[in-house]
Amino acid sequence: MQTIQDRGYVFKRGQYDIEVRHEIQNTTGAPLTPSVYLQIVRDGNKPEGESSLYYTFTGPAVYTDAHKYQKFSFEDIAKKKENHATEGKDGWVAMIQHYFVTAWVPPQGEAREIRAAQDAPNLYSISTVMPLQPIAPGASTTSKAQLWVGPQDQNTLAALAPGLDLVVDYGWLTFAAKPLYWLLEFLHSVVRNWGWSIIFLTIIVKAAFYPLSAASYKSMARMKEVTPRMMKIREQYADDKQKMNLAMMELYKTEKINPLGGCLPIVVQIPVFIALYWVLLASVEMRNAPWMLWVHDLATPDPWFILPVVMVASMILQYKLNPTPPDPVQAKMMAVMPYIFGAMFFFFPAGLVLYWVINNGLSILQQWYVTKQIAKSKAVG
Repeated sequence: MQTIQDRGYVFKRGQYDIEVRHEIQNTTGAPLTPSVYLQIVRDGNKPEGESSLYYTFTGPAVYTDAHKYQKFSFEDIAKKKENHATEGKDGWVAMIQHYFVTAWVPPQGEAREIRAAQDAPNLYSISTVMPLQPIAPGASTTSKAQLWVGPQDQNTLAALAPGLDLVVDYGWLTFAAKPLYWLLEFLHSVVRNWGWSIIFLTIIVKAAFYPLSAASYKSMARMKEVTPRMMKIREQYADDKQKMNLAMMELYKTEKINPLGGCLPIVVQIPVFIALYWVLLASVEMRNAPWMLWVHDLATPDPWFILPVVMVASMILQYKLNPTPPDPVQAKMMAVMPYIFGAMFFFFPAGLVLYWVINNGLSILQQWYVTKQIAKSKAVG
């Protein structure tokens, strides 16, 4: 006499979640208390074709209502340093890679253990183990769980289980990235093209930050005016750093210039633009999504390198419009930065490069407009 176990799968057309049923029949003469093991196994290699120029997380993750979303690396498992919830009555376990996720979602409200292990060299697992209620002799029981194998579709994942949409990981910028993704998705529902959605989203964000940008451009325009005098001071006190600094401070005071005035407004905007970067990098909607003409996939590099070339040109133009740093070393670094970043962007997804091209173009237009307004006000005065 033995225990009989059957496993059934229920697939739904057009959906990535699978209902997995475990039917257990006790054919022995004594009560049994079996457990259901739900496991995901993966090697520790990076996904095939992943770029070395930007990082996306590959590895296991768990979620419980008590400890929320937790991810950890294969290296942590190998060194037994993984830090995650080990028990609970809710949540899920998953294995994540760029754009895709495999996840087990057990029945909520039932106690389970959560285990991570290295099963063999370069082979790792994340699992959840659920003890079932005792089964009397001759009786049977059925346990159901949801298995997701597919893309990181945020809305569908959120509906399947609490916190499952967090596998689209924006890190500490989630607070800014979530609204940006919602806006991007809304724009796509209107224009029906992810490339144009990126463009309109960038325009909206730049417009929202225009007051801060204008303050920065005004400060940079004033710095540009006094740059010749700053260079003269550097030459005059080249051998006396203290006198040079005092003369510079006096110049700033006389001209009412804050040397950080051009930086601070930009610093405030940086988290939002980095969050937008991560939204575009992590969103599976960009995969195989065309924009127009030669761009057939926003998740892969521009096949004709047109966007990266325009990107480099826009950065060079921005450099020309900004005041030249008085420090020669800093000036040289600023001069070569467009080429360094440009070389990197040749291998970035086209959607990300499109975002930066539009962002730079709008910055140039805003800077030109602010500079023109300053010149007009001086002419009137």
